[in-house]
Amino acid sequence: MRVISDNYHAPLVRQTSLSIVVAVYNEQEVLAHFHNQLAAVLNTLSNIKSEIIYINDGSSDDTWDILKTLPASGFAIKLFNLSRNFGKEAAMTAGLDHANSDAIILLDADLQDPPELIPKMIASWQQGYDVVNMRRSQRHGESKLKKWTAHAFYRLLAFMSDDVVIEKDVGDFRLLSHNVVQQINKLPERNRYMKGLMAWPGFKQITLEFERPKRAAGKTKWNFIELVALGLSGITSFSIKPLKIATWLGVSISLAAFFYSAFLFLETLIFGNQVQGYPSLMLAQLWLGGVQLLAIGVLGEYIGRIYKESKGRPIYIIEESLQLSQEQINENKSKRVTYASK
Repeated sequence: MRVISDNYHAPLVRQTSLSIVVAVYNEQEVLAHFHNQLAAVLNTLSNIKSEIIYINDGSSDDTWDILKTLPASGFAIKLFNLSRNFGKEAAMTAGLDHANSDAIILLDADLQDPPELIPKMIASWQQGYDVVNMRRSQRHGESKLKKWTAHAFYRLLAFMSDDVVIEKDVGDFRLLSHNVVQQINKLPERNRYMKGLMAWPGFKQITLEFERPKRAAGKTKWNFIELVALGLSGITSFSIKPLKIATWLGVSISLAAFFYSAFLFLETLIFGNQVQGYPSLMLAQLWLGGVQLLAIGVLGEYIGRIYKESKGRPIYIIEESLQLSQEQINENKSKRVTYASK
């Protein structure tokens, strides 16, 4: 029989830590509601030390003032106010740079990334997965055009990407282990497409599906042009296939022109037919001109990225940072009420 001495102590279970990174831009309508839902979920997690990192991406409304009054009960709140609107990719980068927990989850403040899924994501991470991707099986509250374009883009991106497997229909909502975040933070590029960068390190991954609800309040801050620009950034960041396509298109047109010229030469030589010139000549010139401009445009996208990278400008600038205690929150609430009453 094994005897346990009085000096025996059971091994302590190490408390794990979790960072929630939330990039916000003009979200005053939904921010308090989102925070309350997120806080309710975090307070149910046992043996996990949690913190919320809010990155205010140069909001022009009352988002920053509201952030400073959000209640912290059972977890820490870190606030970072960027000096201007640098874009969501830069804001998420700022959040990852300041997240030092064992696991990091990125989600949006519009409640289209349900906080209720956090326990499932943590459970997958505790099973040994370094990346827990969240795939949108349904997209509620979006137009058919938005659903179709998103569906087409993710498949185009998956086809175009050269050496990185970018999961289809997976947005920024995911869990990353501390090791993965360390590798992402080492990547030097300034123009960042985070969906690709978060997939680039690899490691052990799992993908969970969820139905994406409609936005809780407010309106999306993305317009069509910005979405197209983000899509081009994603493709040019992780693929040189557009350059290859332009090259093969040029080769194909050159071969077609050669064979067509040979055909016309033989037809004239053998049958004596005169070449029907002006309409076909104009169509050929317009077609070739369009292809050339397309190829120049593709080349210009890559040259533009090289130009921006060569400047070496910082990805973001932090104007103000706060780590809130309950006393500071009460003080900020008092200031906000006083300001509002003037």
